[in-house]
Amino acid sequence: MIRIRFSAGDFARVRFAPQPVPLQALNTAFMMLFRGDDHLLFGRWRQRLLRSLPAAVEPLGDLVTPAGAPLFLDEFGDEAGSASEDGPDAVRAAPPGLVRAELERVYAGHPAPPPPWIRDLHRGDAGAWQVLRRAQHAAFETAVRPVWPLVQDLHRAEFTRYALAVAEHGVGTALTTLVPGSRLRGDVWELAAPVERELALHGRGVLLLPAFQWTGHPLVAGLPGRPLVLSYAAGPGLPLSPEGAGDRDGALAEVLGRTRVDALTALAEEHTTTGLARRLGVSNATASAHAAALRGAGLITSERAGRAVLHRRTELGSLLVRGRG
Repeated sequence: MIRIRFSAGDFARVRFAPQPVPLQALNTAFMMLFRGDDHLLFGRWRQRLLRSLPAAVEPLGDLVTPAGAPLFLDEFGDEAGSASEDGPDAVRAAPPGLVRAELERVYAGHPAPPPPWIRDLHRGDAGAWQVLRRAQHAAFETAVRPVWPLVQDLHRAEFTRYALAVAEHGVGTALTTLVPGSRLRGDVWELAAPVERELALHGRGVLLLPAFQWTGHPLVAGLPGRPLVLSYAAGPGLPLSPEGAGDRDGALAEVLGRTRVDALTALAEEHTTTGLARRLGVSNATASAHAAALRGAGLITSERAGRAVLHRRTELGSLLVRGRG
C-alpha cells in the first residue's frame, strides 16, 4: 500500500501533466518489457520488441527493471511534456549525489556486479553518459516513436477526463476516479501496491502522469523540493499499436462527446449562445447546457454583454484541440 499524505495546500497543488512525457513512456514500456508475466498479448509484444531493438539499447537493461528505474531516469526537466530530444539532457542534469545513491540502491543485493559502464556512470564519466543517451534515443525510436501519436491522443482524452471530474466532483473524487481501487481517507490517499510506502507531501503537491504502456500498480517518484510525480496505468490494458493512431480526435470525442468537441473547436472565435447554437445546429438551450459543462471544466469562459452571453475557448481548451486533424 502506498499512502500519500496531503496538507490543505497540497490539494491546491495537484496538477495534471499537460502533455505526455517521452522519458516516462519509455521507462514504463521497458518495465513492461522486463516484467516477465504471462499475459498473452503483451507476451507477443515483448517478442516483437525484443527482436527489433538495436544493440545500442542493451545498457538500459542494466538500469530499468520490473521493479522500477533509478530515480534520476525520472528527471523530466522543469516542465513535464518536453520534447523527446530534451529528455536525456534533463537526466544528465541530475545531481551527481542522486545518481550515485540510486545506482547503489539498484545494485544493492544484486547477484552480479555492475557492468563497467555502470561503474563509470557512478564516477560521472562523460563517456558513460553518452552510452546512456544513445541507449535512450535508440529505445525511444524503436519502442515509443511508432505509437507516439496514439499516446498523445490518449493523454489528451485522459487530461479531459480529469478536468471534467474536478469540475463536477472536486479534486478528491477526481484522484480516486483516475486510479481504480484507490481511496481518500481524510488527508491520506491510499493506493494499492505490493510495497509499503508512506509519503508526506509537505506542500510539494502532485504531478499526475498517465502511463499507456503499463498495467501495473501506481509508480511514484519524488525528489526533495519537487512535486511528487505519480504515474498510473491509464491505457486500454493492451499493447499500443501504430494502427490505432489514425483518428487524431476520436479519443477526445469519446470523452467529451462530438457536439462538445465541435463547440470547443468553434469557440476559437467568440460566439454568443445563439451564434454557437446556429453553428452546432442545436437549440439555444442545448448550446447553453454544453457551454456550461465546458465552462465548468475550465475549457471556455463566458461573459455577459448586455442581453447576450459571449463564449470563448481558454488556453486549456486550446491545448486539448491543438494538433487534431
